[in-house]
Amino acid sequence: MTKTGYKQWIAVGAVVLSLLVALYIVSGCQQETKVSAASDKPVAKAASAAKELTKDERMGWWRDARFGMFIHWGLYAVPAGTYKGERIKGIGEWIMNNAKIPVAEYEKFAAQFNPIGFNANEWVRIAKNAGMKYIVITSKHHDGFCLWDSKVSNYDIMDATPFQRDILKELAAACKKQGVKLCFYHSIMDWHHPDAQAPFYPNYNDTNKSNPNFDRYVENYMKPQLAELVKNYGPLGVLWFDGEWIKDWTEPKGQDLYKYVRGLQPSILINNRVGKGRQGMEGLSKSEKDAGDFGTPEQQVPATGLPGVDWETCMTMNDTWGFKSYDDNWKSTEQLIQTLVDVASKGGNFLLNVGPTPEGLIPGASVERLQGMGQWMAVNSESIYGTTASPFGRPEWGRCTAKGNKHYLHVFQWPANGKLTAPLAGATVERAYLLADKKARLAVTTNADKLTISLPEKAPDAIDSVVVLVLKNN
Repeated sequence: MTKTGYKQWIAVGAVVLSLLVALYIVSGCQQETKVSAASDKPVAKAASAAKELTKDERMGWWRDARFGMFIHWGLYAVPAGTYKGERIKGIGEWIMNNAKIPVAEYEKFAAQFNPIGFNANEWVRIAKNAGMKYIVITSKHHDGFCLWDSKVSNYDIMDATPFQRDILKELAAACKKQGVKLCFYHSIMDWHHPDAQAPFYPNYNDTNKSNPNFDRYVENYMKPQLAELVKNYGPLGVLWFDGEWIKDWTEPKGQDLYKYVRGLQPSILINNRVGKGRQGMEGLSKSEKDAGDFGTPEQQVPATGLPGVDWETCMTMNDTWGFKSYDDNWKSTEQLIQTLVDVASKGGNFLLNVGPTPEGLIPGASVERLQGMGQWMAVNSESIYGTTASPFGRPEWGRCTAKGNKHYLHVFQWPANGKLTAPLAGATVERAYLLADKKARLAVTTNADKLTISLPEKAPDAIDSVVVLVLKNN
């Protein structure tokens, strides 16, 4: 081939190569356009899914539930209220502080914690059959021991005990299977951690002392553990904080922790003990600016309804939260059912506690009472779930809850004359009946200031018989 011919072939090749490159670029652009177009909808969906929920949207399931189970369980179940042969005063889970047990001595209980009777499915079944919609269990109480496999600490169920089963993982699976919301209690204070309250021994709860390394504890220990709980065991219904009364905790720290947890799971609910705003055992927040989504009255029920305020009464069945082998001062099933109704009639939730044994069993006395509550709820749960506070306060004969155009009259004291009066002036009743017998209509008469319902001679339930009034929408 001559030099001239060679050059011609080179020129032709260059043109062909340019055309091929151009085709490749056009094809790539078209492909990119297809990918972008195909991605438009998923991106839009992701943006929509990321839309922040309102508080009412987040609180919806909780307000509907009205009834939950509190579980206090940890190493304190091993001594069960007794240390060195002496019965220790106070609640069971505080024995480390109340008996002035050094950290190294208290740690020895971990070797004895082997709850081979623990059955997560059974626990959840007991709660669900009682009518409870959610469970709040102590992931970590003040003693610092963790009921899950924490990568931040070796002071946990997997590393420090012979049991070596992740209790929270099993409970999370059982709750998901049975349709019960899982929630965690978590203590802000920590009697075991050297950067928290451990150096305050013998009074770990000394509210006048401060640990200069406390911020390090929050950033390097507490927050990473909370991230483990939310990311590995969620989605969670509630993170229920406690121990906020220590000197090192402040309202700004509470606000920061609230934002941190909501950042991990935007839909989660957080109680008001995350900050410093609650008013003692009354549990209600001092102002709307205080951190937290709901108030936490402890061992008490507010005297009157609290319109526009979300709150939850937590209460023991006996005198302690954590298991004490000799605490037999049990509330009756009647008292517990009527307390649940009292709470609902004032627009609140009822979080009822059980303290499992060191073997992992819910005490028989607790199970018996929960079974009784479940039997009542099987007939009357409609008058609890999703209800709002009484429209006319607290009547002499019992309580009232409401939902839509229905008023549920909870009759604790069945009238001997068969006449039940309700101060519903001007209301027009479409129908009245008993929840225990929905087919039988009850006669209703009205006058200027009240309604009178004619009842059967015998109450269908000795503890609380529910009369339903269906009102006409005027």
